[in-house]
Amino acid sequence: MSLSRRHLISAAATGAAFMGFARYARADMAPADVEANVYVNEVAGYGPLKTDPFGLFDLPEGFAYTIVSRAGDPMSDGLVTPYNMDGMGCFPLDAGRVVLVRNHELKFATADYSAFGVGHTLAGKVERRLIYDHGQDDRALPGGTTTMIYDLRKRRMETSYLSLAGTSTNCAGGITPWGSWLSCEEIVQSAGPQTNGQGTQKSHGWVFEVPSAHRGVVEPTPIAAMGRFKHEAVCIDPHTGVAYMTEDEGDGYGLFYRYLPEDRTNLHTGGRLQALGFKDNTDYGDSRNWDQEDWAVGQWRDTVWIDLDGVDNPDEALRARGHAKGAAWFARGEGVHYGQGELYFTCTSGGPGRLGQIMRYKPSRFEGGPGETSEPGKLQLFVQPGDKRVMHMADNLAVAPWGHLMVCEDKAEPNGVNYLKGVTPDGKVYTVGRQAQPGNSDVGANTELAGVCFSPDGTTMFVNAYWPGMTLAITGPWSRLRA
Repeated sequence: MSLSRRHLISAAATGAAFMGFARYARADMAPADVEANVYVNEVAGYGPLKTDPFGLFDLPEGFAYTIVSRAGDPMSDGLVTPYNMDGMGCFPLDAGRVVLVRNHELKFATADYSAFGVGHTLAGKVERRLIYDHGQDDRALPGGTTTMIYDLRKRRMETSYLSLAGTSTNCAGGITPWGSWLSCEEIVQSAGPQTNGQGTQKSHGWVFEVPSAHRGVVEPTPIAAMGRFKHEAVCIDPHTGVAYMTEDEGDGYGLFYRYLPEDRTNLHTGGRLQALGFKDNTDYGDSRNWDQEDWAVGQWRDTVWIDLDGVDNPDEALRARGHAKGAAWFARGEGVHYGQGELYFTCTSGGPGRLGQIMRYKPSRFEGGPGETSEPGKLQLFVQPGDKRVMHMADNLAVAPWGHLMVCEDKAEPNGVNYLKGVTPDGKVYTVGRQAQPGNSDVGANTELAGVCFSPDGTTMFVNAYWPGMTLAITGPWSRLRA
């Protein structure tokens, strides 16, 4: 998106307005329920939403949120909290504190919203060697991550700082079993000048690792063997070390990948990149159900994994080459999260009407080994809504400690209102929350929800409002669920 200085002033005013809100708000302070026909629950969940008197986030009765962090706030390292808050991971620190590592989906057009402030005046606070890349004008690229330490008992943030700098369009990512956040660039851009002045000195489209225990900005090293493409999210099976990755191509022609690392505790040492295909291939490798419903909800399909070469993608045609070898198309793969022996991922524009899909993958007992040929992994079309009021354009997601999915919506429509949805183990949908601020069509920004994750003790759910950027910590009677 292209944002002018006039819009910067508008965004700053919005950020200032946040300062007037209580940092702790109860969802049951307002008596009125939201309109019954705004959304449709397939199961009761936590009951109807209550209107938030502060106009930020509507929740069921008994639930409450705390504002953890807001775009534009000063950070502990002297930089500015960046805007466009996207994917996020939560890590244990000690008995009462957690570490949150959060992506910021910023690129050239949104450079003034980075940690370096308007006009890039704070860039000198970070050593140049710790900034992955600079543009043609030698300004640091604005994407990256910030890290926060949050006290669960006191419900407040203790410190925050920039932790990855000089990357571009950091959308989602995923946690590792060893306590790192994998930050994914949702862009494919080769090094060199561009006529629009937005050229770079290095290539982009990589995965970067940010250890949650690191204090300050990490050494920015792309994990080259994980491929260069429009990465969205990644999850790792803690039992096998296999990493699974989604690809968010806006045209809906993306692949679903896995990475077989040579060293399951060090992704940088190299490995094999593969893409998923269907063993039957009766629909020519198309999972999207756009033109006709070839794949029924609940149906399982045996999979094959196809080796890819040229994973540094010099021709920017990795997905086309993969599909030509038999890999299946997926419609804008976005969030992916590992649960108990299986993983789930979203396809934001899949299904009839392009309302979105959720896929469920059960790895083979011999995942990544020769035995999986005779006993392959299986993929299920888990959720495919037929009514946008049930779910519309599922994006980031997480498996809750009690086994349900928490799914963020990202409606691609002006002034769209996005919901946080829950999904039961049998695929039934209910509503957990609602972003009360609609998208801002004036600046082309969508107030999507993103970065949903849970504290290790299961008491607190964190979620981001993407624009201008705000992280919430949500607590409540999670055990009250009626499914």
